[in-house]
Amino acid sequence: MSSSRTGILTGAGLAVAALQRAGVEVAFGLPGVHNLALWRAIGESPIRLVGVRHEQTAAYAADGYTRATGRLGVALTTTGPGAANTLGAVGEAWANRQPVLVVATDIPARLRRPGVWRGVLHEATDQAAMFEPVVKRTFRLESADEAGATIDAAARLAMAPPRRPVYVEIPTDLLGAEAGAGTEADPAGGQPAAPDEGQLARAAELLDRSRRPLIWAGGGALAADAGSAVARLAERLVAPVMLTYSARGLLPPGHPCLVEATPHVAQVGALWDEADTVIAIGTDLDGMMTQSWKQPQPPQLIAVNVDPADASKNYLPDLLIEADAAAATEALAERVPERGGLDALRSRLRDLNDAVRAELAETDAEALRFIEAMERAVPDDGIVVCDMCIPGYWLGGFHRTPAPRKLAYPLGWGTLGCGFPQGLGAALAGAGPVVSVSGDGGFLYACGELATLAQERIPLTAVIVDDGGYGMLRFDQDLKGDPREGVDLHTPDFAALARSFGVRADEVDGLGEHFEAMLGHHLRVDEPTVLVAKAALRPPPNVSPRWYRR
Repeated sequence: MSSSRTGILTGAGLAVAALQRAGVEVAFGLPGVHNLALWRAIGESPIRLVGVRHEQTAAYAADGYTRATGRLGVALTTTGPGAANTLGAVGEAWANRQPVLVVATDIPARLRRPGVWRGVLHEATDQAAMFEPVVKRTFRLESADEAGATIDAAARLAMAPPRRPVYVEIPTDLLGAEAGAGTEADPAGGQPAAPDEGQLARAAELLDRSRRPLIWAGGGALAADAGSAVARLAERLVAPVMLTYSARGLLPPGHPCLVEATPHVAQVGALWDEADTVIAIGTDLDGMMTQSWKQPQPPQLIAVNVDPADASKNYLPDLLIEADAAAATEALAERVPERGGLDALRSRLRDLNDAVRAELAETDAEALRFIEAMERAVPDDGIVVCDMCIPGYWLGGFHRTPAPRKLAYPLGWGTLGCGFPQGLGAALAGAGPVVSVSGDGGFLYACGELATLAQERIPLTAVIVDDGGYGMLRFDQDLKGDPREGVDLHTPDFAALARSFGVRADEVDGLGEHFEAMLGHHLRVDEPTVLVAKAALRPPPNVSPRWYRR
């Protein structure tokens, strides 16, 4: 790609051509004095470039986009503080294994002295080093000719299992520099090995002796589109299936093997305790799902994972199948005989799922009304994006998610304020209507993006549940007998704030019928909206202060 103004092939032109080869249709970023050449080149391409008001939002929006689509998310930043501003969001994408490509500029190569800070505008002694803990790899360009091949390689690496963010750094003078034709990276490679026949045979042998198998499926299963394979294996084994936060929707509601709630509920956790074999598919059995690993080591553990270290770092597998989750699970299903008793399991799990909701109706009636209101108001193709807030925790633990990639939940890093900006990216994915759910405290982290919402006419419904502060921290302080410090906040009139940006906004009291009706209306108007609900909920059983395993 050359600049249409000069006809000269540049580093920026090569980079943008590589993004197009990677199938990028939308990118998020903030212009700065060092990356204007990149903005110009993208402006001359078919890629939609969405300008945000803070660099962190660019990375969050790229994360939300990839969660909704499974495709590469792209964030573009300028040098120094612009790049550094993305780190919290990139860490969230890292913890959730999302393929986000961060392309940042650095100071001109001709001014750089390695390890020396000279006082150049936006200079850091080692900008890429800031990203190394939260990306799969960092790339640094040494010449303009490398731009295309480097972006090719970075995009491929981000999308290769196990998926994670990748960082590319381009000195600003190389963006506008004249470049040769460059080379394109080999598109092959990066695919996991086929499952080993000996491992599959051994797994089938172990399962043949198992009387109470349980399947635990995680984000790796969802990334591999392994839903049908997991369902088939579960049906043949007559095994309950538990889904982690990142695998929500892998099996549809009503599937005979689906356990709807998380293992943080005692009735559900009992399934783990009674299992004689656990098949862990595409999961690292992390601390948030296992109540800080209080779940006991299973008598027998079979792990299916593209990353053997990830599969065995928390619980030791008796057998590890290092392969793509879909391919290995489908192959394993071929090797196990079909058992009888699926109708009995369906009845048992239906009773269990009903019992969980019946107990919530007694202990947390308003929260259950909120969950059911969301399920009725959001259509099956709708996407729910949760922030780190009490309503988000309830949805992560108990929302009946209709399909894969229809619920986004922060875990690992748990970055407060992620939901609204992630919703911006999800809403541009073309995958269905999107609603983000934030608390009043978390929404203020990125409230300036109301300007982006309005200017870009992004069809997102942003729900703000306003309980007057940090409700989760208030609960923690009360539980410990501490004084309430820093948790009761002075907040704006959110509806008026949204309207000041030209965004339609409404306010309701509570999270019941009125909320449900108004949310349904907002989702039908296909325009940017904000819905403020004045309500306070108690935290759910899936947050650590209420874990039943101690």
